[in-house]
Amino acid sequence: MTHHQRALAAILVSVGIILPDFSSALSAPTQDRAAAVEHWKQAPGPLMTTWARKVTPQNVHREYPRPQMVRVEWVSLNGLWQYAEAREGEDPPFRRELEGRILVPFPIESALSGVMKNLGRIWYRTTFNVPKNWAPRRLLLHFGAVDWEATVYVNGTRLGEHRGGYDPFTFDITDALLKTGSQELVVGVFDPSDEGDQPRGKQVRKPHGIWYTPSSGIWQTVWLEPVPMEHITDLVITPDVDAATLRLTVDAADGSTALVVRALALDAGKRVGEAAGKAGSEIRIPLRSAKLWSPSKPFLYDLRVELLRDGKKVDEVKSYFGMRKIEIARDGRGVNRMMLNGEFLMQVGPLDQGFWPDGLYTAPSDEALKSDLAVMKKLGFTMARKHVKVEPDRWYYWADKLGLLIWQDMPSGDNKTTEAKQQFERELEQLVLSHRNHPSIIMWVVFNEGWGQYDTERLTEWVKQMDPSRLVNNASGWTDKEVGDVKDIHNYPTPTSPGSDPKRAAVLGEFGGLGLAVDGHTWRKEHWGYQGMSTEGQLTSRYEKFLKQVYKMKDTAALCAAVYTQITDVETECNGMLTYDRVVVKPDLNRVAAVNRGDFSKMPPPPVVKPIVPTSEQDGQQWRYTFEKPSVVWFKSDFNDSQWKTGLGGFGTEGTPSAIVRTQWKTTDIWLRCTVIVPDQEFTSLQFRLHHDEDAEIYVNGLPAGRFGGYSTEYDEYPLTSEGRAALKPGKNVIAVHCKQTDGGQYIDVGLVDVVPK
Repeated sequence: MTHHQRALAAILVSVGIILPDFSSALSAPTQDRAAAVEHWKQAPGPLMTTWARKVTPQNVHREYPRPQMVRVEWVSLNGLWQYAEAREGEDPPFRRELEGRILVPFPIESALSGVMKNLGRIWYRTTFNVPKNWAPRRLLLHFGAVDWEATVYVNGTRLGEHRGGYDPFTFDITDALLKTGSQELVVGVFDPSDEGDQPRGKQVRKPHGIWYTPSSGIWQTVWLEPVPMEHITDLVITPDVDAATLRLTVDAADGSTALVVRALALDAGKRVGEAAGKAGSEIRIPLRSAKLWSPSKPFLYDLRVELLRDGKKVDEVKSYFGMRKIEIARDGRGVNRMMLNGEFLMQVGPLDQGFWPDGLYTAPSDEALKSDLAVMKKLGFTMARKHVKVEPDRWYYWADKLGLLIWQDMPSGDNKTTEAKQQFERELEQLVLSHRNHPSIIMWVVFNEGWGQYDTERLTEWVKQMDPSRLVNNASGWTDKEVGDVKDIHNYPTPTSPGSDPKRAAVLGEFGGLGLAVDGHTWRKEHWGYQGMSTEGQLTSRYEKFLKQVYKMKDTAALCAAVYTQITDVETECNGMLTYDRVVVKPDLNRVAAVNRGDFSKMPPPPVVKPIVPTSEQDGQQWRYTFEKPSVVWFKSDFNDSQWKTGLGGFGTEGTPSAIVRTQWKTTDIWLRCTVIVPDQEFTSLQFRLHHDEDAEIYVNGLPAGRFGGYSTEYDEYPLTSEGRAALKPGKNVIAVHCKQTDGGQYIDVGLVDVVPK
C-alpha cells in the first residue's frame, strides 16, 4: 500500500458519522429467486472500486433513501430483477419470466448491474409481498430516479408514465394490489441517450473525451412505503437566520383545512422550538439561540412533524434542517461577495461529475457516496460543484452532515425543439423542488458552457422566484447574459478572474485539469488531461502555484470562488485528485489541504532554475523543422534532416497565451530537431523547460524523454524520463520534438534547465 493509499484509508476510517438504520428486509425470496441470486455475478468491468467487492443482491443500497422525510416502516425493492430488451409498441411481459437478470438500482450499462449493455428500451420485472400488518393503509411505490422514460404497471394495471432522468416520482399502487399473495411489478424504460433532446448531462452512446458511458434505466433505489389515507406528502424547509426562525410548510394528501400540523425542532433530543398551524400553510418555528450551519460547523437540528385531525395524530415523519443564509453583499472594500451567514468565505472546491467505474451514475454503496465527500473535506475544500448531474438524496445528506457547500448544476440537454425546452423546464423545476431542503445546496446553475442555452434571463428569474433563499448562476462559463447572482468564467489550465461586477460576485467556475494517469488505476490504456503532469510531485507543486494565484485574485481581482477540475478521474479523463477507482490520492494531501485553506506555509520555496539549453523566451533558438510527416526514424540521432526548413523558436500562432512566436506554425503537426551542447558537470535535477500547445513528445539522442498531453499556457518545468535522462551526455546531443494541434492556440518551444531546490 502506497502512502497515498494509506492516506485515503485513514480518511475513510476517520469519518464515522452514521445515519440511523431505517432499513427493512424484503420478504423472503422464492426458491427460483434464491437460485438466481446464488448464480448472479458482476460483469467484468474495466475498473472496479474496493466497495464493489462487497455488493450483493441481498445488501445492495439498503439505507433509507429519503433522509429528510423518514418513516419507520418501509421495504426496499432493490436487488435482483428480471429484464429483457424491449421493442417500441410491444405489450408488457405480464405473468411471464424474463430471461435476463439485473441488479437494481445499477444502470444496465454498468458492471455492477451484471449486464453491461446499452439497450435503449428495457423491460424490468419483479415480484413482492406486502406485509400483512400494513393494511388498511395506502401503499406508495417510490422511484429515486429512472433514466429516462418509465412506464409502471402493477398486476397488469398501468399506473402511469414519468419522464425525467434525475427526479424522484411516486405512484399509489393500493388499488392495483391483489388481496393476497405475490404482487407483480413491471417497468418499461426508454432512454435515447444522446440520440434524444432530453436532459442527460455527459452521457453519450460512444464515449470519448469529456463524454462518458450512459446510464439507462433504474439507477436509484426503488421502495415501498405504507401511509395513512391522510398523510404528509412534502416538506418545504426554509431557514430564516435573521429572525432565528425556521419557516416550514407541510403538504398533505388530503387538502382539508381540518388537518393541523405540529412541528418540533430538537437539539440532541432536547426541544428548542415548536409551532403548529394548518397543512399547506407556512408555519414559523422560533429557535432559542439558533446555531448556524457552515462548513466549519455543520450543525443540524432534528425535526419532528406530526399531522393531526381533531387532535389525534394521523401521520408523522422525521427530518432535519440547518440554519444558514447565503447572499450577495459588499465587503468592507465595496466588493460584491458571496456571504455565508453574513461573512465572506472564500469558496474553493472541485468539479464533481458523480461517475463510478463500476456503477456509472450509481455509487456501489452508501459508504462510497460518503467517502467522496469525506475526501473533499480532508483535502481542505469548502465546496463542490455537482456537474450536470443530480445525485440521490443521501449524497446531499452527507454534504449536509459533513459540511460542504454545493453548487448544483441542471443536467444539460440539446433543447433544440419546443418539446425539448418544455421537458428541460419540467426537469429544472423538479430539481429545485425536490432538493430545496438541503442546507448544503447554496446555488442553482441553470446552464453550463452554453450547452442547450436559451431564454437565459427568463429561466434565471424563474428559478430565483421558485427559490429566493439561494443564489442562481445563469451560466457557468462561456455565454454570460449578465443576470443572476454571479459572473462565472472558465479558464484552463491556469486560474483567472472575471473581475468585479456592479451587482454580482465574481467566480471561476472551472480551471485546472492537471492530468496524471496512475498505472493500474486507469479505465483504459488511453488517457488525457488538460495539462499533462509527469509525477505526483509535479502535480502537487503546480496545484499549489495555481491556488496561490487564486488567493491573490481574491484580494486583487474580486474573486470569490474557484472550482478545480476535478475530484476524480472519469473514464479516460485523468484530471482527478483521485484515481477513478478512488484508491489513490495523487497529490500530497496535506499540502493541497493547506493551500485550499489559503495557508501557503507548507508550500516549499520556489527552486532556482538554471538554464542549460536555452528556450526561445529571450533569444530565438535555431531549429530544423517540417510540417510534412517525416520518416519513422525522424527522431534518431543520425537522421538526415538537411532537407527540413530552418527557423527560430518558438513555433506557433499569435494570440496563444504566453507564446513568443518567431516562426509561424499553422498546420496540425510540427516536427523539430536541434543539436545542443550539454556541459560536463553534475546536475541536481535536469528538466525540460517547455511550453506546448497541444500534445508534445520529446526524444533525446533517439530515446523517449517525455510525453506531455493536453496543453500549457505558460513556460514551466517538466521532468525527463529516466530513459531520456540516461541518454543525455556531455557535449553534443540531439533533441527531437513532435507537437500536435487540434483546437485553439498552438505553440511549441523547448529548453533544458537544472532545477535546484532552495
